[in-house]
Amino acid sequence: MRTDRDYSDIPGTYVFDPEHSRQGYHLNMFCMSLNEAKNRDEFRESETHYLDKFPVTPEQRKAVLERNWIDMLRLGGNFYYTFKIAIFDGLTMQEVGAAMSGVSKETFQKMMLDGGRQIDGNRYTSEWKK
Repeated sequence: MRTDRDYSDIPGTYVFDPEHSRQGYHLNMFCMSLNEAKNRDEFRESETHYLDKFPVTPEQRKAVLERNWIDMLRLGGNFYYTFKIAIFDGLTMQEVGAAMSGVSKETFQKMMLDGGRQIDGNRYTSEWKK
């Protein structure tokens, strides 16, 4: 990921800029392929064999197979495309948000109802310097 952008200092932020788009192209094309029922069936039959059709990186492949949502984004995935895997798995947006936040669905729901994550320490990594 680039470090020379204004948003590079925002923790956990993976902006889908042109560089990120290029990095995640094949990952995102795999995700988009799940729009078709026959592809979902093939993926369900053997995730590893279906992924072989796409020249994703080993890291992207691992992230998909482990359903590591944050790594998929970090490795160039667009959230709206990677969420197609979550839909395939029968997950809701709240369940994925909870997984990405490392909390239960109920804790995540409460956090959102209470106004979201606290801003202190979450705006810029430069705030973390001692």
